[in-house]
Amino acid sequence: MIRILIADDHAIVRRGLKQIVEDSGEMTVVAEAADGAEAVRLALDSDCDVLLLDISMPDRSGIEVLKQLREEKPRLAVLIISIYPEDQYAVRLIKAGAAGYLNKECAPAELVEAVRRVAGGKRYISSAVAEMLVHEIGAADQKLPHEILSDREYQIFLLLASAKTVSEIAASLSLSVKTVSTYRTRILEKMRLRNNAELMHYAIEKELA
Repeated sequence: MIRILIADDHAIVRRGLKQIVEDSGEMTVVAEAADGAEAVRLALDSDCDVLLLDISMPDRSGIEVLKQLREEKPRLAVLIISIYPEDQYAVRLIKAGAAGYLNKECAPAELVEAVRRVAGGKRYISSAVAEMLVHEIGAADQKLPHEILSDREYQIFLLLASAKTVSEIAASLSLSVKTVSTYRTRILEKMRLRNNAELMHYAIEKELA
């Protein structure tokens, strides 16, 4: 039986994921986490084989959780399941150590197959993500402005590009407004943009928003 930890801040999403995997007859959910800190604690304390991890959670982001678990529990398979399209986060997270990446709109059968593969020590990479990884390798020396951002900067960049205010971003990420404002300034400097309008235009042009 494959033992699963689900980490998502929405109870209804956790319930849906639990039903899908347990209906397979070969998987069981041993714990559930509603925020990043709880996800780390349960991952370290519980005897699970696979962590189904959302990116956007209170307290600590899924990206931060992934990085910590790569250091403290490297054998745990972390399967990212997110509302964000593959082209926004998949390559970045797989390079950071995720065993796979799924969009929440995927079919239940695909989720079950992905869990089965990563529990067996393999990676689950869709053909679209595989193509992006090949492109990433080929263009290693020709990085675009958004590709030089840190993971947290990139996360905030996408939120700014979706027209969210600094206050809204601060609330969703459990950060202070001052901290988010500092990140915004740093992002604009790194990308050589002058304001949010240019940032949003860039994101649309690169099909990131």
